[in-house]
Amino acid sequence: MDLLARYRAGDRERVWHELRQLGDRVREPELARQAQAVCDEMALRARHNIEVVVDRLTTHGYRFHDNDDEQTPIAPILTPTTHAAPLADWLTGRFGSVPITVSSWLRLVGDVWLVGTHPSWPGSAQADPLVLELEYSRYHDASAQDLYDGELDAWHDSTGDDPSAGCFVLPVAPDRLHKANISGGAPYGLRVPDGCAEGIFVAEVAMPFVDYLNQVFRSGGFPGPVQDEAGWCIRRELAEGLLPL
Repeated sequence: MDLLARYRAGDRERVWHELRQLGDRVREPELARQAQAVCDEMALRARHNIEVVVDRLTTHGYRFHDNDDEQTPIAPILTPTTHAAPLADWLTGRFGSVPITVSSWLRLVGDVWLVGTHPSWPGSAQADPLVLELEYSRYHDASAQDLYDGELDAWHDSTGDDPSAGCFVLPVAPDRLHKANISGGAPYGLRVPDGCAEGIFVAEVAMPFVDYLNQVFRSGGFPGPVQDEAGWCIRRELAEGLLPL
């Protein structure tokens, strides 16, 4: 059985382990084809989960809005535009290599923003709602390329030639505090360059990207701290039946 067949059959953890073990050798032609298929399937399952969570939140009366005082309404899912695939190619050219999951997410999921206010859960904004904006398609006055270039220039200015600075983190989400309209830290994102299949997601801790997504969906889209019983109950309801990745 090839990797995709095994993934679909439920052997997901072992498939991701094998892809991680391959490192950047996953770019070899035959392996790359299989890895892309697995990453695409993962993205489709993630998209399904997000749509289910959004439908459930909407039924609850949840308001999706910006993370500022104005609380401007925001669409929770923006489907990929015609610029998504070219952006994936541009990212590869700009950074040398990006995880295969990035291409899959750009083409098949789009931008996701679950920040908002729940009528029965006052602390929902503090529970680190899922945000993943790779295309930044809601910002009509600037391109994602300009945003990433600006962030990279700022990173170079702040780190210089310091060998301890590590890798650049491609910003794709505000941190947990900024989501709650509180001054916080650096954005969440993915380390680049990275020629592996999955990539490392850097949030409050760094972990494999799919591990992060599974943690998010086990928590109904809200993987952060929950202080009240209402929040726990709502999270369990939101998470019920979501697909493991």
